[in-house]
Amino acid sequence: MSRPTVRRKIAAASWRAPTEGRIHARAEVDVSAALAHLAVLRAEHGVRVTLTHLVGAALGRALRDVPEARARVVLGRLRPIEECTIAFAVDIEDGRDLAPVRVRDADRLTTLEVARAVESGALAVRAGQDHSFRRSSSIMRAVPVWAMRPVVNVASLVTGGLGRGLFGQPGRPLGTAFVSNVGTLGLEEAFLAPVPFARVPVYLAIGAVRERPVVVGTEVVVRPTCVLVATADHRIVDGAHAGLLQQALLDHLADPAGLDRPGPG
Repeated sequence: MSRPTVRRKIAAASWRAPTEGRIHARAEVDVSAALAHLAVLRAEHGVRVTLTHLVGAALGRALRDVPEARARVVLGRLRPIEECTIAFAVDIEDGRDLAPVRVRDADRLTTLEVARAVESGALAVRAGQDHSFRRSSSIMRAVPVWAMRPVVNVASLVTGGLGRGLFGQPGRPLGTAFVSNVGTLGLEEAFLAPVPFARVPVYLAIGAVRERPVVVGTEVVVRPTCVLVATADHRIVDGAHAGLLQQALLDHLADPAGLDRPGPG
């Protein structure tokens, strides 16, 4: 990772947790090639592979391509995050709650491998077999309201900042980036609210797939599209990084078959 610029050092020292400084980016994406490729994967492997998994695999590679976006702020200083762990929001308790499923080294996995990892993690959480989630949930339920803020602040430093487990939570519990498919809720787009204690540099919301007019060459045709909305910590990601990250993500999504090739080991 390159040395932080003066702007990034000043930003890290100026803002507190990302309730004060955020940067947003929105892109409407033609997903016709992606959906066609997903249909092939499902037919060939009999696995429920979705657009969420494909976007997650593409985001993992984009984060690998733009290492400046892989960082967190600890005691006012930028610290690099070496891995590309993607956390996916999954519904639990019959849709009444959400839980994160972390997929380590998503930049090295194929779309199919990401799908299998998410499904395995979701089944464990829903069955109460995820030890970390079960323990942290029980601890948080037992903490009185007046003590929540100091407990969360300690968890923020230890789990989000230092990347070490505490209160049942693993280090960096929401990964290097967090992905949520808001389209399953009927939303065409949404701006995700960052969770300050987790210190996640990038959040990505996947909107519902809709038929929309798209310019292809010199013609306007109707294609399935979805809106991707990213929310990033502006202490870490500035406009230049956001542009590079978005372009890398779109390039990988434009070549869905390329995601079938595992990343570098």
